[in-house]
Amino acid sequence: MFADRHTHHVYFVGGGIASLAGAAFLIRDCDFPGQNIHVLEEMKVLGGSNDGAGDRERGYVIRGGRMLNDETYENTWDLLRSIPSIDHPGLSVRDEIIAFDTAHQTHSNARLVNRDGQVVDVTSMGFDMTDRMAMVKLIMAPEESLGTARINDWFGPHFFKTNFWYMWATTFAFQPWHSAVEFKRYMLRFMHEFPRIHTLEGVTRTPYNQYDSLILPLQKYLEKHGVDFSLKCTVTDLDFREGDEITVTRIHYLKDGEPQVLDLGEDDLVIVTNGSMTEGYSLGSMHTAPKLNGKGSSWQLWERIAAKKPGLGRPSVFADHIEESKWESFTVTCQDSRFFDRMEAFSRNKAGTGALVTFKDSSWFMSIVLAHQPHFRNQPEHVKVFWGYGLFPDRVGDYVPKKMSDCTGEEILTELLHHLHFEEDMEAIISTANCIPCMMPFITSQFMPRAIGDRPKVIPDGSTNLAFIGQFCEIPDDVVFTEEYSVRTARMAVYGLLGLNKPIAPINQYQYDIRTLLQSLVTSFR
Repeated sequence: MFADRHTHHVYFVGGGIASLAGAAFLIRDCDFPGQNIHVLEEMKVLGGSNDGAGDRERGYVIRGGRMLNDETYENTWDLLRSIPSIDHPGLSVRDEIIAFDTAHQTHSNARLVNRDGQVVDVTSMGFDMTDRMAMVKLIMAPEESLGTARINDWFGPHFFKTNFWYMWATTFAFQPWHSAVEFKRYMLRFMHEFPRIHTLEGVTRTPYNQYDSLILPLQKYLEKHGVDFSLKCTVTDLDFREGDEITVTRIHYLKDGEPQVLDLGEDDLVIVTNGSMTEGYSLGSMHTAPKLNGKGSSWQLWERIAAKKPGLGRPSVFADHIEESKWESFTVTCQDSRFFDRMEAFSRNKAGTGALVTFKDSSWFMSIVLAHQPHFRNQPEHVKVFWGYGLFPDRVGDYVPKKMSDCTGEEILTELLHHLHFEEDMEAIISTANCIPCMMPFITSQFMPRAIGDRPKVIPDGSTNLAFIGQFCEIPDDVVFTEEYSVRTARMAVYGLLGLNKPIAPINQYQYDIRTLLQSLVTSFR
């Protein structure tokens, strides 16, 4: 497509991992000059939803924690093999992650905790025959036949009280009203994880939070190759050439509050991250609750361009259901190891394994993760940081008589400590901790029930220079809410727009592996 790639430009709208991966694929696989790659990002920092910031005085914040998987992150690992480690010269980021994960393997000994503060025996999934038959029928059903069905359209009330649902839902953040198609895809894509869902041994962790471990190395790699980053730059609209084809001719954006336009050359490309899981987020503090915000520039951009051309998706399907897509996370900075010591003794989880603990009877449906320390590059040795979340933020707490969404960080920490029955240490832990809550109105919007066409194709039909990347475009068979989905869309967009005939790592089809099927069947009868 490009007669001379040194004279043409690629513009990425959004600075998340999808755009950074796309830029890296352009450099590595397409011999594209870095100085002709431009990333336009609204925030003052790159990384999108892969964040990690703060210090010991103000407290640390991660809006979410990303769990990687060795078997299903095919293109992510391929990319990270090419990105040099910041900390270990001669190693790639992939090498670094595998070495860390080998030394600090995830293994949960307290996956579920009940209302009495007791660890639940989760060797049994808790299914009855009705649950098993519904699961088999869902896996076998064609996606086209499911339409906009929800998970609770497919399964009865008993299913949502099983150990399996408590563990699967909190591992992947599913709600009963989410898409049955997405649930089916997860069951197929992660079928190999079914027999070990109770220990989470299949989770691959990064040495630090994902910003420090993934985004920073990618950014430094791209900076070394001269990629142009325009931060605090908000793209507001795209103009299209008249006619049936989809050809972007102009980018409208705000820079330093001033409207600007960028006219595209004949062979320039535009690659857009449409929609955002973490847009509109709000932080609280130890003494204030976060606010509930609405749509921002990412959703508004998608709405504007989708109204101009057919085939660009239906953003309202995902963005107009905040009550069904929001939940709340919290990051706790501890000035000593008291809480971590108590948790290690209680859970029997080895320190630093990053095991997920879910309080299954919590009205907030609360979970916490204690990652390996330090979790941030600038974190002092004596400071400990952990992360948690509640999937039902509008329910009143079991110990704090308020909705989670109305609670301060101190009140959230109080509720947690009561669920753990750590009352004797409560005052000491709270007095030396900083809990920062985070409300995210769109965090599971990508799971909302959807029909064919609601998500645009990576390269829409008729497009000559526009592609979509990230969590809100369509890849058959793959699962959203993963790093792999973002990286795979970026690779498809770059190769497709440039007409590059290079292979993209295929999706592993574990449902056709006899051993995996047999292990899953046996697990369902545990």
